[in-house]
Amino acid sequence: MSDDFNMSMRKFLKQVGVTSQQAIEEAMREAGDTAGKTYAAKVVLTVDGLDLEHVVTGEIKGQS
Repeated sequence: MSDDFNMSMRKFLKQVGVTSQQAIEEAMREAGDTAGKTYAAKVVLTVDGLDLEHVVTGEIKGQS
């Protein structure tokens, strides 16, 4: 793969990771007491122009 591709991919994934973490942290603060709770999480990645739908699921534990 080309350097341009790798750089654009890394930049995009970094943006996804940082902004997603910020959104989750804000939602946790707004929710109040989340201690002892577990939340199902899902990310759906699509790319226009490509036949791509990638789903990642997991769990996020509340703040103590």
